[in-house]
Order: sequence, then C-alpha cells, then structure tokens
Amino acid sequence: MSPSLFFNLQNIDLLLVALAVAGIGVLGFSVFFNNRQSVTNFYFFLFSIATIVWSSVNYLAYRVSNPETSFWLFRLVIFIATWHSFLFFQTFFVFPESSVKFPRWYRFILFPLVALVSIMNLTSLVFSEIGEISSTGQVVKIENGPGIALFGSLIAFLIVGGLVMLFRKMMKSRVEDRKRYSFVLMGVFITFILIMIFNFILPAFFDNPRFIPLGALFIFPFVAFTSYAILKHKLFNIRVAGTAVLVFLLSIVTFFEVIFAGDLALIIYRGSIFILVLSFGIMLIRGVLREVEQRERLAELNKQLEIAYQEVEKLSKAKSEFISIASHQLRTPLTAIKGYISMIIEGSYGKFAEKAKKPLENVYKSNERLVNLVNDLLSISRIESGKMKFEPEIGSIVEIIDGVIFDLTLNAEKKGLYLKFEKPSTPIPEMMLDKAKTRDIVLNLVDNAIKYTPTGGIIVSTKILDSKFQVLIRDTGEGMEKDEMDKIFESFSRGTVGVKAFTEGAGLGLYIARKYAEMHGGRVWAESEGKGKGSTFFVELPVK
Repeated sequence: MSPSLFFNLQNIDLLLVALAVAGIGVLGFSVFFNNRQSVTNFYFFLFSIATIVWSSVNYLAYRVSNPETSFWLFRLVIFIATWHSFLFFQTFFVFPESSVKFPRWYRFILFPLVALVSIMNLTSLVFSEIGEISSTGQVVKIENGPGIALFGSLIAFLIVGGLVMLFRKMMKSRVEDRKRYSFVLMGVFITFILIMIFNFILPAFFDNPRFIPLGALFIFPFVAFTSYAILKHKLFNIRVAGTAVLVFLLSIVTFFEVIFAGDLALIIYRGSIFILVLSFGIMLIRGVLREVEQRERLAELNKQLEIAYQEVEKLSKAKSEFISIASHQLRTPLTAIKGYISMIIEGSYGKFAEKAKKPLENVYKSNERLVNLVNDLLSISRIESGKMKFEPEIGSIVEIIDGVIFDLTLNAEKKGLYLKFEKPSTPIPEMMLDKAKTRDIVLNLVDNAIKYTPTGGIIVSTKILDSKFQVLIRDTGEGMEKDEMDKIFESFSRGTVGVKAFTEGAGLGLYIARKYAEMHGGRVWAESEGKGKGSTFFVELPVK
C-alpha cells in the first residue's frame, strides 16, 4: 500500500468528524437565523457551536503527537464537554418557548456548579497525570483524579435531565407537535447513549480510548433526526431547509478533496476551501432567510392592506348611503320652502311690507344654494355607489356650450366680467354624448371660473386634437400653484385662493365634472402659470 493511500485512509475518521461538524453547524445557524428573537433558537445555536468546538478539540487531542500538548487538550475537552452538556440541558429547558425566565435555583445553584466543575476539569482533580504514551508519542491512557466522579455525575444529570424535560414536554404537547418532538428525542437519546459509552464509560472504566476521536460522529443521529423533523414536520418553522441541505452537500463534496490530498500543503489549501464553502454557505442561508422574511412581511402587509381596503370600502358605502338618505330627506322641505317663498315674493298671499322683500330674496337665494348642494351630494352618492346612469345619444356639443354661455352671461355681467364663446371656424360634428352630464361638466367649469375671477373675464373655445374634442375655459383669475391643480378635482377640496375668494363653495362641482368626463371616456384637468396669471381648464372627450 502506498504511503499516500495509507495517509488518505487514515483520514477517514477526519471525514466522519467533518461531516458531523458541518451538519450541526448548518443546522444550528439555520435555526438561529430563522428566528433570532427566540430563546430556544438562540440556545440551540450555542449548543451547536459548543458541539463544533468540542468535536474539533476532541479530535485534535488524539492526533497531536506531543504528550504534554495532548494532555492539556484532553483537559480542555472535558472543560468544553461540561458546558456542552449544560447548553444541551438549557436548550431543552427553554424548548420550545420564544422567551423564558430562569428560576433562582437555576441561576444561583446550577450555573455556578457548572462553572466550578468546568474550572476543576482543567486541574489535576479530574485528569491527574499521563498514564501511557504510544510509540508515536500520542497519549493513550490518562490517570483519573478524585474529581472525575463529580464531573461524571454532573454530566449524567445534565444529559438525563435534558432528556426527561424533552420527554415530558413531548407528552404534554399537542398531537401535531408530539411527532416533531419524538424525532428530536430519539436523535438526542441515541447521540448521548453513544457519547456516554464510547467517550466516557470505555475510556474511564475499560481503558479503551480508541473511539474518542470519533466523538463528533456520535452527534450525527441528533443532526439526522432533527433535520428530518425540520424537513418533514416543520420543526422550528425553518423556511430555508432546502438551502441548508444544499450547503451541507457542498461541504461534503469539498471535504472529500481534503481527504484525498497527498501532502500537508494540499490538505491545508483544500481545508481552507472547505471552511470557506461552509462559511459562505451559512451566509447564503442567512441571505435567503432574510429574503423569505421580507417576502412574508410584504405578504402580511398586503393582507393588512387588503383588510384595510375592505374596511374603507365599507365606510365609503356607508358614507354614500348616509349622504343619499340625508339628501333625500333634505330635498323635500327645501323644495317646499323654495315654492312658498317664491309665491310670497310674487304676491300670491297678498301684499307684504316692502322692507321684507330683500330679506325674502336673500332667503330664496340661500335656499337655492342648499338645493344645489343637495343635488350635488345626491350626484356624488350615485356616482360612488355605481347607480349613476350613463345615457349617451347623438348631440351637438357646440349647442350645449351655447346654452351654458346663455345661462351664465347674466352672472358674469353682475360681476363686471366678460364671458365669450369663440366658436370654431369649421363645423364640429355631432358626437355621442350624455347631454345632461356634458352640460353639467361645462356649466360647473364656467360657473367655477366666474366665481373665482375678480376682474377680466372668461373665454370658452374648442378644438379637435388627435381624434379628441377639447373644450378650453380660460379665465383671468388668481391662478394656481402646481400642487393645487390635481387636488381641486377631489371631492370637498378647494384651492387656497378659491377658499378666500368664495367662502360658500363646497368643493363638489369640479369633482362631479371630472367623474362625468370619465364616464364619457375622457378627462378634465387644469393648467396655470402661477399665482395671478389666470387658469385654463380643459375638458377632453373622445370623438365617436
């Protein structure tokens, strides 16, 4: 047999240790990154790290040829083993809770005892001296001190205690959780039975330490059963199990290169590659888990937004129904008031004092504004509830504009404004229109221009652009800033200048105009060069 092949075969135990270390490392980091706020996940992670350190030092203790170094490594092994067992106990003490409060006996008795025994393990009280050295310079036998019994008792208590706690929690758990816990319990039981037999009983009582370097291998049943519980039964709710398996397989492949290396330099080089692959694999798990968490968070936010949207829809419907009912209830008495006041002014009930005429006219005008407001509210209610009917027919938009100009000219003249309609030089073809709604669009926009124009006047013009008909209403009013141009078309919204110039508006006319234009498949918008430079309102309708 060639020396190179013999060396490679001697490294088989290193392969087994590396597989176990890689497995527990990937598992521990996956569980921790899955929920870093969980105390169970945190202590499982610490237990995994302790397992890796214990396994590595345990292997080195039997591979170092210097007796003194090897002897101190053995002491370090049992020092780490104490904390390893304690973290095992602690993991299952908190399992499966996200947070826990440790009792006083735990903090003031158990923890100090573990710390005391771990320090004692570094002294001659546990391993007193080297008993036998092999021909190659390796320690094959160690003399035990009086403290070995305390060390063994504490380890047994921690391991058995952890198993008992896990068993009791499994029996008290729900049926769907019991199967998950049973696999973990089985893996833990097998692992620590193997460790107790081959790493404690055989070396301590039968002087047979040959299996101690394989201590990490005995962890593998725990890794295998826990991984199965994660993959098959969603233990720890790990969402990157597939990535963790991939990282583990890549680690195995790269470590095979180490096993079949022919010299020390190549072993170091390939070993470094193995460590890098494992490290980057763990970082990959963390990155994938973050992406999964972000997706889940987005999904949860979308769900919350959907619920909020449904609530808003309900409130919107309730608001529309309330407006509709309230408007109907107001409409009847307002119509009656309008009729009676009109009859009084006309003298139907006889003569009245001349000084009462002006107040009655003011009441009539105020009542008329209330009627218009109620009509606007009813229109909004029908629009938002989908009950507003769209009734298109062939009609002339020029005639509609002419009618609006005729109706509003008197209002403009009362304010000293001009109101002009620049008719197109070429005839405008008739279009499919809902005549009543188209009239309301133009009427609201021109009336709005009259209200908010203090001097000058309003010019209405038309043009056809790209198979779309446009109505332009230019005024010499106060103008608007850019951020106001979109807001004024929302319900109950008015520009800052409009609020100061005309305090009685409700901010509904432009909103209704926009909705009516959208029913036609068109749109309404405004443009202005700024304050004091007037505004232009556009109505765009498709030519059909």
